[in-house]
Amino acid sequence: MVSRRRFSRRLIAVATAVAIFFFYHIFSLSDNNNRAWRPHFTTTETTPDLDENGEPAPFCPPLPGIEDVLVVMKTGVTESREKVPVHFQTTLRCIPHYVIYSDFEEEIEGVKIHDVLRNMDSTAKKNPDFEFYNRVVKYGRKGLEQQDFADEANSAIGKPNNPGWKLDKWKFLPMAQEALHYKPNAKWFIFIEADTYVSWPTVLAWLARFDHTKPHYLGTETQIADVIFAHGGSGFMLSNPALQRASDEYSSRELELNAYTDGHWAGDCVLGKVLADAGVNLHFTWPILQNSNIGELDEFTVDFYRHPWCFIAVAMHHLSPTDIENLWKFEQKRWRDKNKRILLHGDFFREFIYQEIATQPTRLNWNNLAADDQPFAHSFEDCREICEAQKTCVQFSFHDNTCFTSSNPRLGNAVPGGDATSGWITARIRDLIEKKGLCPNPEFGD
Repeated sequence: MVSRRRFSRRLIAVATAVAIFFFYHIFSLSDNNNRAWRPHFTTTETTPDLDENGEPAPFCPPLPGIEDVLVVMKTGVTESREKVPVHFQTTLRCIPHYVIYSDFEEEIEGVKIHDVLRNMDSTAKKNPDFEFYNRVVKYGRKGLEQQDFADEANSAIGKPNNPGWKLDKWKFLPMAQEALHYKPNAKWFIFIEADTYVSWPTVLAWLARFDHTKPHYLGTETQIADVIFAHGGSGFMLSNPALQRASDEYSSRELELNAYTDGHWAGDCVLGKVLADAGVNLHFTWPILQNSNIGELDEFTVDFYRHPWCFIAVAMHHLSPTDIENLWKFEQKRWRDKNKRILLHGDFFREFIYQEIATQPTRLNWNNLAADDQPFAHSFEDCREICEAQKTCVQFSFHDNTCFTSSNPRLGNAVPGGDATSGWITARIRDLIEKKGLCPNPEFGD
């Protein structure tokens, strides 16, 4: 009888422990309103799962430290349905803790999108910038007007005629505060936009080099007047102590800082000013976080204080949903086939950009961003001959009845319906790649 009672008590204790672990595990791996998190596994399996098309199924590589990170995505009602969904199957697929902030509360594919301006001071919402917001809050998406979707070229002061853009500057300080409330125990907060791609293994290897218990503010250095700040679209990272200081500043100076925001035009600059006031200065990171899209990247440039080739490549901006999907598939293949975790700019050029160029070395309706004006060419073929005659020329483009050449290869972008035609001399580009060679160690910009 004694042994049976002991066995029974042990069985109950084990069952209770298993139940507690099960419920804790379920709730800890999924933030409120997020889709279920897919568990990580290594890439050492010899027979990867296949999807319905017979292709290798998406998987989550090991991401040490991701459980201590909150990914914060900023978007807006006029773009969210177009730009956000692709992330659920790509960049956010393997992220256990993320939150999406917008200027309108809704659900997209079962994921809650939070209104980050909801708790702002009511006086601030009487500002003319909030006319768009108040209309959408009152009428929902039915309140959107055609002019709300009108875009314009980005100028030295942004897009002042775009209602959503004017409202966007007001999101940064509330977003900092709301993110801290959402996951107060996170070690790091990674802020991105809906057209930003992040290489997660690369960023986690980078952040591991910093002490998360100290105030850190990492981003691409940008300056307006006397304020140096992290460019928002390129992505930026704040350690918990840094975000806490920004949140405290906003809580204690909300009316003052709302007035400051009203007189400004860039919310990422406002946040940078608040962090500087709180004693948290920016850690410069270029070229790790890029404001350039894929076609604009110049991986061979020597015009700046760092040369990108051996630096880690963490984020890119101004990407279409198709770009984001393609980058995700590119990294999936690197992880699956070669177990490559950290992405360098040189790797990205060699394995992605050059492959795109080599596949189609002459492109119609395409501008490869060659910029050296060659006045004596009257056709695309003339332009090609001029480039071939110059030993350092690797690419050329003919548009607007003008020839342009360049000694630095870039992919460029499509020009739908335009008269631009572009070409590359792939053998010379291969020589450049070989001359650069492989990097013995990643450069982290410490």
